[in-house]
Amino acid sequence: MTMLSRVASNIYWMARYIERAENTARLINVNTHLLLDLPRRVRLGWEPIIDILGGQELFSEHYQEADERSVVRFILANTANPSSILSSLNSARENARTIRDIIPRESWEQVNQLYLTAHADVQTGLSQRGRYDYLHRVILGAQTITGLLAGTMTHDEGYQFLRIGRNLERADMTTRIIDVRSASLLPELPEDMAPFESIQWVGVLKSLTAYQMYRREMRVGVRRSDVLRFLLQEKRFPRAFYHTTGEVQHCLETLPRNEKPLKLLRRVQRKVVRVKPEVLEQQDLHLFVDELQLGLAKLHDEIRSTYF
Repeated sequence: MTMLSRVASNIYWMARYIERAENTARLINVNTHLLLDLPRRVRLGWEPIIDILGGQELFSEHYQEADERSVVRFILANTANPSSILSSLNSARENARTIRDIIPRESWEQVNQLYLTAHADVQTGLSQRGRYDYLHRVILGAQTITGLLAGTMTHDEGYQFLRIGRNLERADMTTRIIDVRSASLLPELPEDMAPFESIQWVGVLKSLTAYQMYRREMRVGVRRSDVLRFLLQEKRFPRAFYHTTGEVQHCLETLPRNEKPLKLLRRVQRKVVRVKPEVLEQQDLHLFVDELQLGLAKLHDEIRSTYF
C-alpha cells in the first residue's frame, strides 16, 4: 500500500467526525420534533439520548439533571464531550488540517468554515427558537463536504478510507437512532394512545431523511416492523445498515490485506440478513442492536490494526 498509515487514519477519522456531527444534529432534531408532535400528557425524556451516544458518566459529571436544556448543551456545545457537535467538527477540522495536501483545497476550506460558523453561532443553536435552523445548517454543511469530496477527490486508496469511515459511522448511528425506541425514549403507550406510536417511527425515519424513500419503497403506512426492515435490510437506501456495510465491503475489496476485516464484516451482514424484524420485541431489538454495534466496533479495531 502506497499511502502512509497516518494519512489513511486522518482521512478515515475526518470522514467519521463529519458524519458524526451530521447524525448527532439529526438525533437532536428527531427528539425535538417528537416533542412538538405528541400530546402534552406524554412525557418525553431526553436522558435516553445521552445513553444512545454513550455519554452517561460524562454527562453526570457536568450536569445535575437530564432536562432538555442540559442535554442539548451537552450534545451540541460541550467541548468536554468528545461526541458533541462542536467537538466532532473540531476533530474533523484538525484531521483535515494535517492532510490539506491530500484532499482538495476547497474541501479543507469547507470543513474549516463549517466549524468556525458552528462555533460562532452556537448560542443560536442552544435556543429553542434557533435550534432547528442551526442544526439544519450543520447537516447541510456536512452534506456539502461529502458531495464536494465525492466530486473533486481522486478515487484512490485515500478515498476508500474516507468512504469506509463515513459508512461505518453512518451504520453505527443508524443503529443508535433505531435504538431510540428500544431505549424507551417514549414510555409504553396506553391503549388510547396507540395511534401516536406511528408518530415516533415517522420521527425515526425523518431523523435519517428516510421518510419519503420509505413510503416509495414500502407503499404501506408507517409500521414498526416495516421501518426496521427498511432501515436494517434495504440494499439501496444509503443510510440503511445493510447498504452502509455493503459500501464498506466494496472499499475493503480494493485494499490489500483485507481478509480479516472482510471476514468480520460478512459476519455482521449475515446477522442483519437473517433477522426477522416482525418478531423482535423491544428488549430483543435492543439486544440485537447491541450485537450489531459490537460487530462494528470489532471491525473498526481490525481496520485500525491492519491499516493505521
